[in-house]
Amino acid sequence: MSGNRTFTMIKPDAVASGYIGAILDQICGAGFKIVAMKYTKLSAEKAGEFYAVHKARPFYGELVDFMSSGPIVAAVLEKDNAVEDFRKLIGATNPAEAEAGTIRAKFAKNIGENAVHGSDSDENAAIESAFHFAGTEMFA
Repeated sequence: MSGNRTFTMIKPDAVASGYIGAILDQICGAGFKIVAMKYTKLSAEKAGEFYAVHKARPFYGELVDFMSSGPIVAAVLEKDNAVEDFRKLIGATNPAEAEAGTIRAKFAKNIGENAVHGSDSDENAAIESAFHFAGTEMFA
């Protein structure tokens, strides 16, 4: 059964470009309810921990450097079929391949600076949400 929560981060490139409001507007316009949100900055250590699944990949170091380079907006979103619907809303990782109108098609610079993170499974959504938020920071 599909869950009703997912996790997202508006990444440093989109924050620096002033896209927070436009991205949040698109998220809310697609029917997602924000149940937790914070404006914060990841340390290199925390970014490395969050993306540990990619540690053996050649882009890991660049990813950690990028994700700790500036502020992010972390959020937990709620909607029926949240993970799948949010993945459709954000579009392909490579914005050149993202469907028109998706968040990455509109706001991403390239495959590395692709504006937003979105959980890829219900399990990871729960793990990633708990990484950034205590249960007392999430509201239904």
